[in-house]
Amino acid sequence: MDWKKQSHTGQTSLLLRLVLLALFFLGGIFLGQVLAGKVPDATGQELTEYLRGYVALEAGVTPQAMLSALVLYYRYPLFAVLLGFASIGVALLPCLTAAFGFSLSFSVCCFTASFGGNGVLLALAVFGVRCAVTLPVFFLLAVPAWGNSAALALASLGRGRRTAPIVYGRTWWLRVAVCAGILLAGMCMDLFFSQWLLQAVLGRILV
Repeated sequence: MDWKKQSHTGQTSLLLRLVLLALFFLGGIFLGQVLAGKVPDATGQELTEYLRGYVALEAGVTPQAMLSALVLYYRYPLFAVLLGFASIGVALLPCLTAAFGFSLSFSVCCFTASFGGNGVLLALAVFGVRCAVTLPVFFLLAVPAWGNSAALALASLGRGRRTAPIVYGRTWWLRVAVCAGILLAGMCMDLFFSQWLLQAVLGRILV
């Protein structure tokens, strides 16, 4: 019966951390929407000129594009994993989650502010595949990482005697490896297919 009780407690703890991180993510989204409304009108014109120049370029997978995609796909999940090894992660992981929501919301709002209804299509072309991959992967890594960092924080405060030992076992590393593979697959899909979709949407909007 004890192991059933511990299992139930662990599941409740995971769910609570997921809900709390989701609330921080939503807070970041709200902040991004608020600040995007204060962006000068000239920013929309600059974005339009940038996109016109992008459409004029030939599509291709260059080392620069690969490096940019690597950063965009792995930055938040990687930071989440690393913070799982530090006690300060108990405070920084919620901040990281809010920053993730803010960056996504701010970017989407800038597109919609500049292009109106067409901005929704543009945002889907730019962020659709990436968000479909990175969002679930981020939370899949951030939730257990937050639990590990909280346990480390308790241990550093001298309360570690009452907590279970912090073990980065097979399940942890398997989760990290699977998530890394999913991110790589999503990145490749983005590089080889989303660029064509983006140019098709831009060709419709910037005519």
